[in-house]
Parts: sequence; structure tokens; C-alpha cells
Amino acid sequence: MSGDVGLWQTRFPDLFRDAYVPYANCRVRYTTEAAPEELVSRLHLVAVTPEGKVVVCRSDQGWRFLPGGTREPGESLDALARRELMEEAGAVLQGEARYFSTHVADSDRERPYRPHLPHPRTYWVYAIADVQVVGAPTNPANGETVVEVLTLPPAAAAEYIREHDPVHADVLRHAEAMGLVRSRKDAPRT
Repeated sequence: MSGDVGLWQTRFPDLFRDAYVPYANCRVRYTTEAAPEELVSRLHLVAVTPEGKVVVCRSDQGWRFLPGGTREPGESLDALARRELMEEAGAVLQGEARYFSTHVADSDRERPYRPHLPHPRTYWVYAIADVQVVGAPTNPANGETVVEVLTLPPAAAAEYIREHDPVHADVLRHAEAMGLVRSRKDAPRT
């Protein structure tokens, strides 16, 4: 993770402002610093198709979001990314996810959200993922029921999810501003 934090704080003040997340009962701070892998509890992906479009999802309850979710016991971040992409977007990861930012979350709960998750400090990580949408989401019984998966240009994708998740909309805009969202044909050769 890299970048001029001062520049990003100026361009995305709402994203970098410390906040309280009522549903998680925690205080969060957004940063481009790397997260300690063992303390990561959640991962959300700016999933990019070969054409440079971003994958967005809509649940049966109408929620719009970037694919991602909570880590299972013993699950690696790579396995978490692959599982969430298939469950929520019917997409397959092409290569490795590239982490670019995180929310540092400090919980006010007495216990962790799930027993295997770090507590009271945990990290909610964001990554860019090159993907191929291969079918319908698998929609496991214990997750959201995704009823629509769209691939949209980055600005349209951010606007689409803003209604229900302005934070993830800004995370997507931040990734685009960092030059991380592009078609594979435009990606630098290594």
C-alpha cells in the first residue's frame, strides 16, 4: 500500500475522517498503510474485468456493494478473496489480489464479532482484483442472497453503490484516483 496520504485526505475527506460504525460497534480510521495479515477480519474487492469494468452486486434486500466479507477460521486472505468473489459475484480471481487500503477498526464490544476474529483491534482490507465473471453467484445459505451482478465503468459503479454504501463508493473512487483500476490491456507489463 502506498501513496501520499495528505493528498488523499484532501481529495477524500469523508473517507479519511475517523468515524463510528454503529452496526459493528466500533471506531474506524481509513489508511493506505499495510494491515498485519493476522489481524484482518474482512476483505472487500474492487473486482476489475479485463475490459476495466468494476463488478458490483445487489442483494435481494436491495443493498448494493462491492463483493467481499468476513474471514472464516484459518482462512488465508487469498482464499477469502476467491471465496467471496464466487459467492457474491460468480467471479474467478485472475492472479493475486493487490491490497491498497484498510480501515483500522477498534471495537467497543466485549467480545469479537466471531470467536476466531481478532479483537478489539481488527482490519477491514480493500484490494484490487483482476477477475473473470464466469456465472451466477453461488449464494451460500449463510450469506447475502445476491440477485444482480453488474460490470460497470468505475464512475458508474461508484455511483451505483453510493446509495447504500458511500464508504465503498469512495474506496472505489480512491482506487481509481490511485491509478489502480484499469483494463488489463492498459496494465503495465512487468
